[in-house]
Amino acid sequence: MKPLSNIKVIDFTTLLPGPLATLMLCDAGAEVIKIERLGGEDMRKAQPLIGKESVLFAMLNRGKKSIEVNLKDKESLLKIKTLIKKSDVLIEQFRPGVMQKLGLGWEVVKKLNEKIVYCSITGYRQNGEKKNKAGHDINYLAESGLLKLSTAKDGSPVVPITQIADIAGGSYPAFMNILLALFKAKQQGIGSYIDISMYENL
Repeated sequence: MKPLSNIKVIDFTTLLPGPLATLMLCDAGAEVIKIERLGGEDMRKAQPLIGKESVLFAMLNRGKKSIEVNLKDKESLLKIKTLIKKSDVLIEQFRPGVMQKLGLGWEVVKKLNEKIVYCSITGYRQNGEKKNKAGHDINYLAESGLLKLSTAKDGSPVVPITQIADIAGGSYPAFMNILLALFKAKQQGIGSYIDISMYENL
């Protein structure tokens, strides 16, 4: 029996940081239910493809369950809330404020399930001065100063061959802190809100 066999995770994430974190939870035995918009998330169309299937999507989302939902539909939202009541972890990767607008912010969710672990992954965290600034892996690397360490012999910057911020600043901290919060929930019977900032973690 795997260590997280009795854990249920609701996954609202896309692309790399969140899906890699929930993949690690899935590999440890958790049941991961991926919530996708109608038509599926964009990563499903990412190259390279084998037939009509994205290799990247398959690698990051293997072993997970998936449902397509219109989160702006009241009936669908009620079904998601019912799912949340039976879950241990909720992880999301929207811009700050989006989950609140959908009616699924931390204040609402903790009333539905007082033991839930709620994890948000963003570039600059929920309440930082840059919270509404768009960013990508390379932005977080540059602003944190880490990009300066990646240079050619002549000192010119070299773009890293992997997404360091997404993984080291997003996926791994999310995974580790979710595990700690699950331990806290088991020991103390209370949930946690985890605010992951890829920039600040770098």
